[in-house]
Amino acid sequence: MDCMEAMKQMPDKSVDLIITDPPYGMNFVSNYRKEKYNPIHGDNQFPLWIFDEFNRIASRGVYVFCRWDNLIQFPKPKSFLCWVKNNWSMGDLLHEHGRQWEGICFYPQENHEFIKRIPDVINIKRTGNDLHPTEKPSCLISVLIQANVCNSILDPFMGSGTTVIAAHDNKKDFIGYEIDKDYYDAAVKRLENHKKQLTLF
Repeated sequence: MDCMEAMKQMPDKSVDLIITDPPYGMNFVSNYRKEKYNPIHGDNQFPLWIFDEFNRIASRGVYVFCRWDNLIQFPKPKSFLCWVKNNWSMGDLLHEHGRQWEGICFYPQENHEFIKRIPDVINIKRTGNDLHPTEKPSCLISVLIQANVCNSILDPFMGSGTTVIAAHDNKKDFIGYEIDKDYYDAAVKRLENHKKQLTLF
């Protein structure tokens, strides 16, 4: 479902952490892959309305993935993390230097508490984007989860379910929304397969 409609129904301070990768507002299309994905829903403009809802719903902290040029529109974060993924991606491929990183804005909330204070540069290789054009590694999300005191996590832009996998592996409660049914179905199937794999060990 549409996360804006869903979040309106959520009580204040009803989850501990929000970790999410919204559309960046860049009309992303990959021209260098054999697999062709559907356009990302809502990627014509970064959904700035989310910040009011995030601050209302989260009790401990909010992590929002972004591009460098989103920052001029964003509320000023307390920390800006750099995920170094060691590949060239996104942007003007003819007239722009190849970025090897993505940003993560961190907004601590009133009840925020670190388990461990991690550095603001995180080196983790990107995924092969097998399920989603902007798929993040679950181990990257786990780094963020493990840094913070939390029991519950919300991802309103769930995509192919990376955050739910990380939440499951870290034994956290999870709520996720995804407006694209194909990606939602892929996330459900991914979690089911992940659980089956874990039972084999």
